[in-house]
Amino acid sequence: MIPRILCVIVALVLVGCNQDAERSAPPPPVALTSEAMGIFCGMNLLEHPGPKGQIITAGRIDPFWFTSVRDTVAFTLMPDQPRDIRAVYVSDMARAPSWDEPGTTNWIDARTAFFVIGSRRQGGMGAAEAVPFGNRSAADAFAAANGGNVVTLAQIPSAYVLGGDTADDQTDHRSDVRLN
Repeated sequence: MIPRILCVIVALVLVGCNQDAERSAPPPPVALTSEAMGIFCGMNLLEHPGPKGQIITAGRIDPFWFTSVRDTVAFTLMPDQPRDIRAVYVSDMARAPSWDEPGTTNWIDARTAFFVIGSRRQGGMGAAEAVPFGNRSAADAFAAANGGNVVTLAQIPSAYVLGGDTADDQTDHRSDVRLN
């Protein structure tokens, strides 16, 4: 009898540990489909060139979709937006078929990406873009060909994504995205 009770207790503890691990692991990215509409513009993401973004929150089944990475990063900084962010994914342009076709499944965690800011390339809504890459060498090559600076997510100036169209103010760094 005691061994059975002990087995039940151990099983319950292990189930609890697994649930905590599942809650702390970020959910996987969602494939981009023709039904994805930009949260800020209300437009279909597939109708716009350049990299895209998605934010997954704890309080919503579907991700918030963004026609540009710049808007994705801006969302994380706006005080009136949800704070229960579980994951932020951006298009890995190193694996994109082209600028006009940024891909539907080549998502990378924004916290590990390298971004080119201040390049000549404009995002999906015709504004300056933060172009994401999964590796530093691809970001360096893009910057060499298109201008701009390579930075991490934490180094993107808030002024760059919240209003300005240039990356000139490199001193206005924001804190890293906090994921719940």
